[in-house]
Amino acid sequence: MKSLVLSGGTGSRLRPLSHSMPKQLVPVANKPVLFHALEALADAGVTETGIIVNAGNTTIPAAVGDGSRFGMAVTYLPQDSPRGLAHCVLIARDFLADDDFVMYLGDNIFASGISEELEAFRRNRPTAQLLLSKVSNPSAYGIAELDGRDRITALEEKPARPRSDLAVTGAFCFTPEIHEAVRNTKPSWRGELEITDAVQWLVSHDRDVRGTVYPGFWKDTGTLHDLLDCNRVLLEAVEPGVQGTVDTLSRVYGPVVVEAGARIERSVLVGPTVIGAGSIVEDSYVGAFSSLGRGCRLQDAGVESSIILDHAAVHGVRTLHDSIVGKGGEVRLCADSLPRHRLMVGDDCRIEIPA
Repeated sequence: MKSLVLSGGTGSRLRPLSHSMPKQLVPVANKPVLFHALEALADAGVTETGIIVNAGNTTIPAAVGDGSRFGMAVTYLPQDSPRGLAHCVLIARDFLADDDFVMYLGDNIFASGISEELEAFRRNRPTAQLLLSKVSNPSAYGIAELDGRDRITALEEKPARPRSDLAVTGAFCFTPEIHEAVRNTKPSWRGELEITDAVQWLVSHDRDVRGTVYPGFWKDTGTLHDLLDCNRVLLEAVEPGVQGTVDTLSRVYGPVVVEAGARIERSVLVGPTVIGAGSIVEDSYVGAFSSLGRGCRLQDAGVESSIILDHAAVHGVRTLHDSIVGKGGEVRLCADSLPRHRLMVGDDCRIEIPA
């Protein structure tokens, strides 16, 4: 069974971070979102993966390489412009051949993996199997309706009056019959080939289309809040361990990872938290659900429930909460501070907080 991982698009909801990196490479729990996806697929037994990338993009191929680090062979498939998820299936036709495959959106997180769901698809082999998730605001999602046998009877995109609370997630299992459906799909009002329209074509032609309700945590990492939610959930699963150095004046509470080369001095770490390789934390507080990338520098700082990307720095600001600081970003104290600060800082920016 192959996989098709979608890693194109513009990531407009994650600007300014996505100006300088694909949204799929933004890290959660100190690992790019895309890496979590590829590991989940490898754990499910997938050994051949096609990755859709924007034409001319070299960042994702440079990060992923040939796929050997994930135990799979990777083929890159360029898309000249975003034309819909079904268009990705269309341009991947030669790679997919006549094999079954799972299509996985590279900016989605399935915290418990998808091994059981893929095994159920292999065992039962319906025409298509969609992973669904119960949501509290179904009007914001593509929604599926199921009958009593877990067969999908209808799909509707962001319904004003939803008849179900089952959202379509970013994992779709298909047999080669999906190619016929894609060929018969017309562009939507957005000018794109929608995968939900292709699946609806299968439903309308009485094909066996099933829905499986995903029991674990699922999230599309499309916004600041989504990234932080994923960071919190994935950090809860980290295996604690200290490979760097923690001096005797520092205190560590709960599950904390201090990677090789990191140095902690006169500071407090509260897990779950990850301190990346080569980072320096001095006279600071790193609260729960925080992740520091490689080569970060915290001095007289306080961060909690935040993501600090590689080589970023926080100096003298002790009130960062629910924040993201991009690569090489710097947050520094100046004068006249508020009790708390909520920030989304792009790469190589510098923010001065009133003292």
